Amino acid sequence: MKYKLLVLDVDGTLLNENKEITARTQAALLKAQQMGIHVVLASGRPTGGVMPLAHALELNNYGGFVLSYNGAQIINAQTGELLFEKRIDPAMIPYLEQKALKNNFAIFTYHKDFILTNDATNRHVIEEAELNNLRIVSTEHFAEAVDFAPSKCILTSDDEEALVGLENHWKRRLSGTLEAFRSEDYFLEVAPYYVNKGNSLAVLMELLKVTTEEVVAIGDGVADVSMIQLAGTGIAMGNARDSVKACADFTTLTNEQDGVAAAIEKALLSSIKPTEIPLAQLNMRAKHALMGNLGIQYTYADEQRVEATMPVDERTRQPFGILHGGATLALAETVAGLGSMILAKPDEMVVGMQVSGSHVSSAHEGDTVRAVATIIHKGRSSHVWNVDVFTSTDKLVSTIRVINSILKKK
Repeated sequence: MKYKLLVLDVDGTLLNENKEITARTQAALLKAQQMGIHVVLASGRPTGGVMPLAHALELNNYGGFVLSYNGAQIINAQTGELLFEKRIDPAMIPYLEQKALKNNFAIFTYHKDFILTNDATNRHVIEEAELNNLRIVSTEHFAEAVDFAPSKCILTSDDEEALVGLENHWKRRLSGTLEAFRSEDYFLEVAPYYVNKGNSLAVLMELLKVTTEEVVAIGDGVADVSMIQLAGTGIAMGNARDSVKACADFTTLTNEQDGVAAAIEKALLSSIKPTEIPLAQLNMRAKHALMGNLGIQYTYADEQRVEATMPVDERTRQPFGILHGGATLALAETVAGLGSMILAKPDEMVVGMQVSGSHVSSAHEGDTVRAVATIIHKGRSSHVWNVDVFTSTDKLVSTIRVINSILKKK
């Protein structure tokens, strides 16, 4: 498989202007994960503001990761383990507050379930709190109230020229101590030294033993440039600035036009061969589902044929020791379901519609049966599969017809 890691910015990339993940984008990301690609959400948001999105995309089920605070933290979404963290030395906070007050900027940081700020009426502070479902704690003495090591601090103002001036000053003054960059026209972020999305992505790649060529990164903002340039395939959103687009390998549609889904369909899903689908991962994920409870294991998959095995034991036999017909039908639906999933487009979902079988002989306890599903009709709205079930000696047990309905995700 060419790609192993898909890295996504959140605001302006994954989310549309209503801060939503569209059905098409979600379907594309779920299919990419089902095909063995790990998804990473790389955002300037605090960890608590990213994790609900990670769970909505099932990163906790498929082994995804979160890079929060623009890379100051890396979290394994499946286990919750903190893999990497860097924080600002609290001794620097008085200096940052002094510069904010001198320029009449609001300053804020994140801690636990709240935003700490010197200006609770600032509209950008309020929007940031609402965006991340955090309450606001106001203080007149910001530096004194910061009795912890922050992951980052943000100065905010609608005076873009003044923010640019301070940004340029800090790039020289704080070089080697802190990172300073504008993530929005109205946000000047201060992060721990060497922390940005690209550098933190490099840390994750080293942990996972993933090469540059195996990474796709998609973003729209200046803060995304470092990861776009690091990735083997860097993609800019259609709504990105021209300076960001200039750093990317190609540009997709905007976040209002399902640009992430379009990029995934073009760059990732089209390059995956069905025979490269990680069947072991699918088997593991289904461990506690019906197929796992019946001992069903996928063994082969391509666009024309899917195979799986199932033991004849206390879970799948009738009281007299022979294979239960209902378990056989479940096996048939399992292989036909994966086959239709492979054939379906990213914005489509598969729903079982009809199953009917003829049982021609028996299999006995202690044997393992093998199901072979072959596609006999591939329509726009339905797939028809023939599933033959054999014993370990290749004796035909059942012939089953499975019809799956193919529906567009709303």
